[in-house]
Amino acid sequence: MQKRLFAASAALLTALTIGLAGCSSDSGTTETAAEATASQGTAAVIATPAAPERVDVARFAEVVASPGVQIIDVRSPEEFAEGHIEGAVNYNVEGSDFATQIAGLDPAATYAVYCRSGNRSQVAVDVMAKAGIAGIFELQTGINDWAGAGQPVVQ
Repeated sequence: MQKRLFAASAALLTALTIGLAGCSSDSGTTETAAEATASQGTAAVIATPAAPERVDVARFAEVVASPGVQIIDVRSPEEFAEGHIEGAVNYNVEGSDFATQIAGLDPAATYAVYCRSGNRSQVAVDVMAKAGIAGIFELQTGINDWAGAGQPVVQ
C-alpha cells in the first residue's frame, strides 16, 4: 500500500513539475508582466474581470495604462476640473443623469472607476453592476491617494 501511494505521489509530482515548467513562459506574476511591459515600452492588456474589483493605486495604474480601458471619474464637474486622471470622462454619480450615462455604456467593455476617496465610486460601481456591467476596476482609495502616490493628474 505504501509503495502504491509513493508511486502515485511521485507521478503526481512529476506531472506538476512538467506542467509548471511548460507554463512558465506565459504565466508570470502581475509584477513580472508589468516589468516586461515597461521594458518593452508598451502597455499590457488587462483581462476584464468577471465582477467588479476594488484595487490599490499600483494595480489601478496598470489598468488605466491598458489599451481599451475607459476611465470614469464619478466626482462633481468642479472636482473633475481641479484635476483628474488623463483620459478620464466625468460622470457625476450625484448628478440626475448618471443612470442615463451608465445605460449608454458598453456592458462588455472594461472600466476603471474612481472618485475622491473611494466612497462615491462604490455607489457608482453598484449602479453600473445593476446595469449589467461587470468589467470594472475601482480605485479603492480615490484620486487623493493616486496623487499622493505620485501618479499623474491633469487639468
